[in-house]
Amino acid sequence: MITVTVLSYGIGNVASVQFALERLGATVRLTADPAEIVGAERLILPGVGAAAYAMARLEALGLVEPIRAFRRPLLGVCLGQQLLFERSEEGGGVDMLGFIPGTVRHLDVRPDLPVPHMGWSRLGHLKPDPLLEGIEDGSYAYFVHSFVCPDGDATLACADYGTRVPAVVRRGNRWGCQFHPERSAEAGARILKNFLELSA
Repeated sequence: MITVTVLSYGIGNVASVQFALERLGATVRLTADPAEIVGAERLILPGVGAAAYAMARLEALGLVEPIRAFRRPLLGVCLGQQLLFERSEEGGGVDMLGFIPGTVRHLDVRPDLPVPHMGWSRLGHLKPDPLLEGIEDGSYAYFVHSFVCPDGDATLACADYGTRVPAVVRRGNRWGCQFHPERSAEAGARILKNFLELSA
């Protein structure tokens, strides 16, 4: 039985992530205990809302350094992907976890496209990676976000929302999904399954 630790730090609905993982046969631990992170087999960093508040919560709970020191598979989801980068311009600027170079910026799109980007978009420009095993170009994923990560070497897949939206990123043992895999039907379930099967 695969065990996955999901950070429960008051940012977002972790229950839907938990249920999606349990449907795949995983044992899920919800925690905000730094000691449990140190011993985790694999770690999911969820999040919705504001980056500054998320980082403040992680700091207050003593979670930043254990996350930075974590050497097994880590997956950031939605805001959790953005937190993997160095900075966000949100709220005048906030330092984040710093795993991936670059600044997360406000999603600047055509006037006819509403922000936040909310709904189903296709994944494209996929690069080979164990997290994307079995995911086809054009698969749909469910997005809800107002800020966008920088597009660079870490980008594994993009969506198109009037601009290139890095939808999946990776640097070393740390992956991110800008979309919600737990709400992304077949493609999302496959990505979570792939994450559970990554070598710890």
